[in-house]
Amino acid sequence: MGSHHIDTIGGAIALPDERGPLSYTVAATQGPVRLSYVAPPAHLRAYFGSLYLFSVSADRFADATRADVPQLRFMLEGGGDYHFQDGVVTATPDVCLLGPTTAATRFQLDRPVRVLGISILPAGWMALHGGDASLLADRLCDLAAEKGDLYRLLLDRLRGADDDVDAMAALCWAELGRLVRPPRPAIWELLAAVDAWLMDEGSPRIETLAETTDLSPRQLARLTNKYYGAPPKLLARKYRALRCSARIALDGESWQQLCEEAGFYDQSHFIREIKHFIGLTPHQLQTEPSAVAQLTLLRRSLGGDVAVLNRLS
Repeated sequence: MGSHHIDTIGGAIALPDERGPLSYTVAATQGPVRLSYVAPPAHLRAYFGSLYLFSVSADRFADATRADVPQLRFMLEGGGDYHFQDGVVTATPDVCLLGPTTAATRFQLDRPVRVLGISILPAGWMALHGGDASLLADRLCDLAAEKGDLYRLLLDRLRGADDDVDAMAALCWAELGRLVRPPRPAIWELLAAVDAWLMDEGSPRIETLAETTDLSPRQLARLTNKYYGAPPKLLARKYRALRCSARIALDGESWQQLCEEAGFYDQSHFIREIKHFIGLTPHQLQTEPSAVAQLTLLRRSLGGDVAVLNRLS
């Protein structure tokens, strides 16, 4: 499935874990941050992206996460606050379901933390939450309070796993795998069409998606809001910015050249979009990316073992 390798990104180093090819220990040069990624088993890759163990040993720490797919996060130790784009500040519950984000989201920690998280794809969202994803966009909920004891019990078991990321992953995949119910074929087809459209290297046009799915723009807006948390135009902007940020930070491409290739109006527009969705300017991505920005990009090193949508977001 995966292979041992080492990636370097602006001072962050991804080292293969000795226990298996799909676990990566990441050491950052910016701050006391540690991050390990694990790919899901093959039968769950259509539902979940990577699983990760994130820890910060400092007493106080703040950073931003890019616009992303929903995240299920178990607070193994510590806690903090999310600062959403519209100014709303929310404390993190012990079992936190963070909805899809449509802008960079800041977080602030006032003590050391350890977090076990899982990226959730649209089909996984349907299995774990089931509601309209746009209603939880740029917001979070206490999943244990909403959905019951399964998540509280899973949190207790994860807290007893002594930072063994492989053991934690096995627990999560076993428990969450029981909740998965395959969507109808028509929904699978829609999700595949939207994913392919979002991964278009250019600037995705809504007309193209309408032709592919044989749905009207109004129908598409309703369905992408439900499954992805945003209408097509906003999704296209989000994933264009995510693709460009990876090419700047990982591939070392010139952001000025990317600006012309990716269909932005001008450099000011490009800078605003990258800042909005990533939380950093193109220049910062190139020269001084934050620890979390560097480490998040390492999801791409899991390659085909996670969904393309998750590698970019």
